[in-house]
Amino acid sequence: MKVKVLCRNPDDYVRETTKDIQRVPRNYDPSLHPFEVPREYTRALNATKLERVFAKPFLASLDGHRDGVNCMAKHPKSLSTLLSGSCDGEVKVWNLTKRECVRTLQAHEGFVRGMCPRFCGTSFFTVGDDKTIKQWKMEAPGYGEEEEPLNTILGKAVYTGIDHHWKEGVFATCGQQVDIWDEQRSSPIRSFTWGVDSFSCVRFNPVEAELLASCASDRSIVLYDMREATPLKKVVMKLRSNTLCWNPMEAFNFTCANEDYNLYTFDMRNLDTPVTVHMDHVSAVLDVDYSPTGREFVSASFDKSIRIFPKDKGHSREVYHTKRMQHVICVKWSSDNKYILSGSDEMNIRLWKANASEKLGVLSPREKAALNYSQKLKEKFQHHPQIRRIARHRHLPKAIYSQGKELRVMKEARRRKERNVRKHSKPGSVPVVTEKEKHVVTVVK
Repeated sequence: MKVKVLCRNPDDYVRETTKDIQRVPRNYDPSLHPFEVPREYTRALNATKLERVFAKPFLASLDGHRDGVNCMAKHPKSLSTLLSGSCDGEVKVWNLTKRECVRTLQAHEGFVRGMCPRFCGTSFFTVGDDKTIKQWKMEAPGYGEEEEPLNTILGKAVYTGIDHHWKEGVFATCGQQVDIWDEQRSSPIRSFTWGVDSFSCVRFNPVEAELLASCASDRSIVLYDMREATPLKKVVMKLRSNTLCWNPMEAFNFTCANEDYNLYTFDMRNLDTPVTVHMDHVSAVLDVDYSPTGREFVSASFDKSIRIFPKDKGHSREVYHTKRMQHVICVKWSSDNKYILSGSDEMNIRLWKANASEKLGVLSPREKAALNYSQKLKEKFQHHPQIRRIARHRHLPKAIYSQGKELRVMKEARRRKERNVRKHSKPGSVPVVTEKEKHVVTVVK
């Protein structure tokens, strides 16, 4: 004889405390929920619209410089410390939490061309138009003490950039040549030249710490190994690259900011073609910096805007601009992956959110769950036309919008002309050149 017994476990439906949410029994059988997808689509659409409503990326403006901000550096150990150098030779140390300047020093005569902190964060180096390299203490001098550099090296030519090794007491400068310096010596331990009259930027690789790269004035990007006596190889582009930045997670990849309005991500093992061409700016790109995760980078341009690109996508996911912001000269991504700092011509440093609609401050568990859920919904329905249109739309200043439109018309005209020439030529005589191959002239080893 079969006896059926109803068994109810109170743990399944009784709340532990009166503060808890009521437990609701749910059956997840899809046949019982025929309108699940339309319901989720509506939620995804609303989440996308709300994201655009709450997109307010601008946080603060740090003013105090008396000339354009020319370079910036992040503190390797402290998230709230920022260093900035301006075109009148002044260096300022900022506390980002209080959003105020904590220290000002007159470092150079003329421009501060470059600055970098020591890997341990106890001091920092600056180079300027007065042909000097100066090392400064990170802490402000005590009461009654004068602001003096720890060390000063007088060079033979103007230095245009500086970067510090990520693990040792070695730094590199660039100017008429790329010099490797030991902190204890007043002359370079090694110098690299490759028939180039000047370099604009030098960067150490954060993963393979012995490797470094530089941008030269003859439109080339040169790679070096500190353990070798000569440079490794160089790639010559159609136009000059202003700066470059290594990917902090992928040792071989770097992105360079070019004068032809584009950014190029290269794999140093194969320099014949860039891995990705990043297009969206409508004027020369002046600076680039990677996020600490290595998945995105931010670029600063002469067109008075900054853009955030995913490392493997050809177009930007975000563009930031304000009415007052002029040509953006330098940009940095904070070490906690949450903020972006930009320094521009009109003497201001601006603080932005890396994710425009992110809510700052402490989130309750329910808020976190709701945000994660809406994020997954947006990813699920991201290719639906209406959702994609809302997510992609950005309001641009009239100048950038009209210039972008003009560039698209010019590019389409060139393509059309190329197609017509190919159509009326002997088959195979006019080869198809891909966008990636167009911009690289040659690779010299």
